[in-house]
Amino acid sequence: MKNNETQYVIFRLDTEYYGINIDYVQTIERIMNITRVPKTDEYIKGVINLRGEIVPVIDLRSRFNLPVTDYTNETRIIVNRIDDILIGFIVDSASEVKDIQKEDIDYNIVDDNFNEGFVKGIAKIDDRVIILVDEYKILNMNM
Repeated sequence: MKNNETQYVIFRLDTEYYGINIDYVQTIERIMNITRVPKTDEYIKGVINLRGEIVPVIDLRSRFNLPVTDYTNETRIIVNRIDDILIGFIVDSASEVKDIQKEDIDYNIVDDNFNEGFVKGIAKIDDRVIILVDEYKILNMNM
């Protein structure tokens, strides 16, 4: 990997492709039993027991205000470690890892009002647009 490249795990929500920095990704799991936690935001689906660790799970469709659908065989939970916090993101599918060069990312297209600040950039590779998510903003963490 070159110095001006970063690897992203590419996932899909609805018909759009998104990327999350691979440095945060611990594992990608099939959908599993989720225990609902009372009095949490609607987008927080609950917690899972992942090999003995309790991991909170966020449905990114709900978090991004997309129509919620039933989970399928393609649905995945991307488990991330963000500042020593394990957190799972439910996505429609996760299929590949891409090297994205910095010059292929447009950071100027996004501002704090765009998609509630969940987006940190838009990558254009192989005639495809990939929305790069801001992991901290999804969790309401300011960094």
